[in-house]
This record gives sequence, structure tokens and C-alpha cells, in this order.
Amino acid sequence: MNFASNLEALVREVEDHVASAGWDQPVRLFALVPTASLLETNPQVAAELGLSAHLPMTSVEQEITDTLELDELLATIAWPAEVVGALVALERIVLPPSAQSDLPGENESELVQVAANHPDRRDVRIVSAVLRSGENLNALRHRTHDSADAVAVSSDLVTRLNDALAATFAE
Repeated sequence: MNFASNLEALVREVEDHVASAGWDQPVRLFALVPTASLLETNPQVAAELGLSAHLPMTSVEQEITDTLELDELLATIAWPAEVVGALVALERIVLPPSAQSDLPGENESELVQVAANHPDRRDVRIVSAVLRSGENLNALRHRTHDSADAVAVSSDLVTRLNDALAATFAE
């Protein structure tokens, strides 16, 4: 089955779901599984959730109990064969290039504090979805343009995050 052709609809659905909970959220992780498998193996749960085969994939949120940094967390994940993809949603602060001179050197906690208090800071929500087959899609929502019609969606927008998520499928 070609899951890539429906990846944009799923990314937009999950991004909208995450956005409905507002800003200042922790990292959220989702397994992407074939909807047909869920309907077959868990028909009661699928019915309770209102799942139908209109989308070939369904996102299943994973509970994150570790306090690891995202890169460390992703390095510990290995998905079972039934999982055809994964999606992560996170929030980050971005600064314009002109703010580079205002940033401290190597102290990461100091850097985060300065960025958080910088007058030119912009908050973004980043969604990275990667399929086991290698396709990826990203969504970006700016806090200052917080509406579904202002979400940018394209592949390869956040390559390092895509690569880290893709590594969770490495054999």
C-alpha cells in the first residue's frame, strides 16, 4: 500500500490535534500504523475511536515517560514491523540571524534562557513525519500565525529531525 500519498492528510490531522491543546507542550510522539490492521486486530477500539479506512494510516500517540532529550529518546526507539512510520511534534524557539551576536557561547542552559527572553524570538511548532520507506513530511506553525491555514507543509524542511526519526527504523 502507498502510504506516502496520504502522508500530508495525516500530518495535517495530527498537527491540528496537537494545536488544539495550545502552546507550551512537551514533545509528543506518534506511531503511524495501517488503519486496516487496527480495524482487523482491535475492532472495538477502532469503533470507539471512530476509525475508518478513509485514511490508510492512523496515528497512535506514544506515552513518553523518559526525561531524556529528544535525540537521546529517539536513539532508544526501535519500532515493531507493524509500524509503517513515526511522527514527532515539538516546539522550538527560533531567532533571526541578526540575533546571533546576542547569544552566549557554549553554555546551553544560558543559551536557552537568552533565546527565551530575546525580543525577536519566534515560537514554532514543528511536526516531522517519516515513513519506514524513507519519505518524510514536515509541518511548521508559528505562534504569531496560529491558524490551520497558515501551517506550512513540505518535505525536507527539518532534515536533522527527519534523519533522527528515520534512524528509529534502522535495522
